[in-house]
Amino acid sequence: MADARPTPASPAAAPTFDEVFCGLLPRLYRRAVMLAGSRQTAEDVVHEAYLKLARRPQRFLAHPEPYAYAFTAVLNVARDAHRKDRRQVLVDGMAEVEEQGSGGAAAGAGPGGWDGGVERRQAEIEAVRLLRKLSHRQAGIVILVDLDGYTLDQAAKIMKVHRGTAARHRARALDRLRALLVESEHGQAGR
Repeated sequence: MADARPTPASPAAAPTFDEVFCGLLPRLYRRAVMLAGSRQTAEDVVHEAYLKLARRPQRFLAHPEPYAYAFTAVLNVARDAHRKDRRQVLVDGMAEVEEQGSGGAAAGAGPGGWDGGVERRQAEIEAVRLLRKLSHRQAGIVILVDLDGYTLDQAAKIMKVHRGTAARHRARALDRLRALLVESEHGQAGR
């Protein structure tokens, strides 16, 4: 006689909160570093965002775009952390990176040769430095549109602002970034 009991649903049928969130971790960490400025602070920000989202995992899992939902949480936590730490003086890590990169693999790399990733890392550090000069909303819109490839409408929806507000934040951010780059070029030319 065949067993008529229903079989339980397969646990692999729907991914768990931890599986989905862990799949997004590398991308969230990269973006959190851009918002927070340092790897340690970014790890704290992503951890806090995880704890926030874990309180209501069903909302996160039901969202049509979990990355967007998680990014919004990361952005909010980074903004809150910045407000708390506003009185502290932040130390720029550029000198430390320049010291490490000046004598290593980059010195042996010829023009167009592979430098071990030093040039890319320096570009990432410069991008973080520039994004830190923007407000959190401006940085968030630039990250979503220009780095993650979302449309302005999608970014506005993720950030929960009107499309015009998102466009204004992005335009001001890009103008500020251009001005910072011009200042940087003039500063290097005067050396």
